[in-house]
Amino acid sequence: MKKYIWSLFIVSFLVACKEAPKTEETVQEETIVTNEAITDEDLENAIIYEANIRQYSDAGTFNEFTKDIPQLKELGVKIIWLMPIFPISEKNRKAKGDLMVEDIEDENERKKYLGSYYAVADYTAINPDLGNEEDLDNLIETAHENGMFVILDWVANHTGWDNKWITEHPEYYTKNEAGEIIHPAGTDWTDTADLNYDNPELREAMTASMKYWVEKHDVDGFRCDVAHEVPTDFWNANNAELETIKPLFMLAESEKKDLFESAFDMGYNWEGHHIMNELAQGKMDVADWDAYMKKIDTIYQKDDILMNFITNHDENSWNGTVTERMGDAQDAMLTFQYVIPGMPLIYSGQEYGMDKRLKFFEKDSIPKTKGRVWEQMEKLGEIKVNNPALHGGKNAADYKRLETQNENVYAIQRSKDGKKVIYIANLSGNPTKMSVTGMNGSFRDLMSGATVNLNEGEATAMSPYAYMLLEPTE
Repeated sequence: MKKYIWSLFIVSFLVACKEAPKTEETVQEETIVTNEAITDEDLENAIIYEANIRQYSDAGTFNEFTKDIPQLKELGVKIIWLMPIFPISEKNRKAKGDLMVEDIEDENERKKYLGSYYAVADYTAINPDLGNEEDLDNLIETAHENGMFVILDWVANHTGWDNKWITEHPEYYTKNEAGEIIHPAGTDWTDTADLNYDNPELREAMTASMKYWVEKHDVDGFRCDVAHEVPTDFWNANNAELETIKPLFMLAESEKKDLFESAFDMGYNWEGHHIMNELAQGKMDVADWDAYMKKIDTIYQKDDILMNFITNHDENSWNGTVTERMGDAQDAMLTFQYVIPGMPLIYSGQEYGMDKRLKFFEKDSIPKTKGRVWEQMEKLGEIKVNNPALHGGKNAADYKRLETQNENVYAIQRSKDGKKVIYIANLSGNPTKMSVTGMNGSFRDLMSGATVNLNEGEATAMSPYAYMLLEPTE
């Protein structure tokens, strides 16, 4: 896992030495950071929020989202991930299914389709539908004032078909035998053009584009789309170059092990997410999850971080809402993602109990009524932020599997700095009884505040998908 120790002096020195001579005023303008740079300590109790700006409000703008940043602080959010904010290509823009916008004859119907965020037309510009540079800066400054960090969603694997590189630098792209630029092989991403990292000039241009956002807009890192489709040696060099400016938080949309070795702080817990879905649907059981935890313990380094989620933009739009996929298990699974090792994700609308699939290529909006899910997240956020037993960063709390003599009951203890949190859940659709081996005494349920007495010799009844989040009272 990458490590860093920085000061403003070192950053200024490196930038001054690396580039052509500049005036002192210019160097300072490029390197001064307006907030504290993110640290390993920040990651221990961090919650990350995926902001779908287009769908977050009726207006779909930075400014409307910025208004709610103080509310996100109530949920314990520390990192805000902005889905791609760049202009979206119009050429080969997708409408729905295999239909392209250009195939639609009705002009008004064509206007409905706004394209994929991941078909980037310009890496150093802002989609005017979202706002302007001043609006983005205000969002970032507001986040910083609230003790949060902002990362941009970065699409390094491909561009849209009217990106200026298509005409100015066709050599940056992958081509077929006929010399034609192609979309990424093995995908249906026909609205994008595949980039060729065998070209060193492309690598330089991509790094320069990413540096622009750190230097000019003081962003705190990047979520890198399909990071495993881009060569790891590019990420190693690129991310090291970016951190000559300031320490950054780097999230890979990938589980590929070598990405963690020096380039990225965190990756997606995709496999764990799919098992969570299967647990909720009765297609897998607790033994499958235990096997997975043993597997990742041997695959990853101790300081690697996985992002835990029960929904995100892909899952919601293409595979279904939390209710569709997890049904009656959704509350237990939401708490599950906070208590297992790693960093929990909140996706726009999830905090409001959103029970619809957001349109991907069209304008849509999320609900804004606080209810049961908001209250659950608020409690979980408070525990995550304040209790070291749920630390999930590079110095994560210990994870101990507890024995329950019941194949449907999952029980774990997380502990650090003398603090303990115990999670016990019936991960089945049937009522059951359980007792935890070696656990006797009085506990406080952190979610309800109730006192719970557990005695090894006495079975405790648990309804389907019931759970307890406990701390010892003695």
